Amino acid sequence: MALFSRIRSSGTAVSFHLRRFSILSQDSSTPLTSYQKSRAALSLLKSEEDPHRILEICRAASLTPASRLDRINFTLAISKLSQGNHFQAIDTFLHELRSRPDLRNEHFASHTLILYGQAKMLNNAVTAFDEFYKEELCRSSKSLNALVLAAILAKDYKEAKRIYVEFPQRYGIEPDLETHNTAIRAMCESGSSSSAYSVLTDMKSKGIHPNATTFGTLLSGFYREEKFEEVGNVLNLMKEYGIPIGVNIYNIRILSLCKLKRSNEAKALLEGMLSKGLKPYSVTYTHLIHGFCKEGDLEEAKGLFKSMRNRGLEPDSQCYFTLVHFLCKGGDFETALSICEESMKKGWFPTYSIMKSLVVGLASISKVDEAKELIQKVKNKFSKNQELWDEVEKALPCPNREGSS
Repeated sequence: MALFSRIRSSGTAVSFHLRRFSILSQDSSTPLTSYQKSRAALSLLKSEEDPHRILEICRAASLTPASRLDRINFTLAISKLSQGNHFQAIDTFLHELRSRPDLRNEHFASHTLILYGQAKMLNNAVTAFDEFYKEELCRSSKSLNALVLAAILAKDYKEAKRIYVEFPQRYGIEPDLETHNTAIRAMCESGSSSSAYSVLTDMKSKGIHPNATTFGTLLSGFYREEKFEEVGNVLNLMKEYGIPIGVNIYNIRILSLCKLKRSNEAKALLEGMLSKGLKPYSVTYTHLIHGFCKEGDLEEAKGLFKSMRNRGLEPDSQCYFTLVHFLCKGGDFETALSICEESMKKGWFPTYSIMKSLVVGLASISKVDEAKELIQKVKNKFSKNQELWDEVEKALPCPNREGSS
């Protein structure tokens, strides 16, 4: 605690950490914009583990939750601190931020609650909510929703339900659609999806109309619990409420089935979509490709990849990486190389472990030249792991051995 007090005590501390992290500082010739400082902070936070320096970086960057990039910085910093069990540092820092005049608003108060939840410090979140309420910073459903979400992030689903049931009356806050949807999420994630029907009843009594998110969350929950009869009931409810069963709902169902290793059933849903004239998204195919890869059906995965491209849908980086990884596991190194090269042309390079698997695999089928060319492309692109790639390359057989062409 003495160190934290020393760091935050005066303007001397500010100049200290700005000297230490000069990349965040400003001088008269090249003042940094807020965005540039946030980018610099993100770069520093990614490689920093020391709790004191993590806080120094955040202070130097003057982070604010109004910025999406700064919200990423907050999340990364809190995640690293909580992983190291530096909970006092988290509490000190969040209390410190609350004294900033520019952060005396409900937006920041709500974000503070979420950060506490992310750190599994739910008691602190509940205490902070009460303090914010007394300070008139938490008086709407926005902050109530944030507190329920904090409980979900902390995986304290019992507390999430208690907050949903008790806090609206205690604090005089009227729940909105998001409040109910978040409560349904808590019940579904806790394995008690059937309990969410009571929330629907509550919504109906208050005249709050559910939306696609409401039912999508319910569908995910029932699939996770393998209650397929309830899936049908939810789809019927959607029709009763006049909620269209669109592509996003199909995507939820397809992903859920793929997670259960029922990819053939998921593919049947895709075919049903197409027969109804619905246009799938690229993520629809990505879910299916990943599902069939995990089930070892690489031919089906390759066929879906081709169909995806034929429909003019572009795979994302994870789709490429997934295919390369599983094709290597399945011994189809030539197809893996083709897909990997296509990915690299877009600037998407798979991880070291995937690339090494491909390189070693190519060498095993007497394609040493292709393996070495791949290594060179990676080394030209990244300075990281150069020595590791040198070792991999040295271990490769000579190109003229074993009939290599």
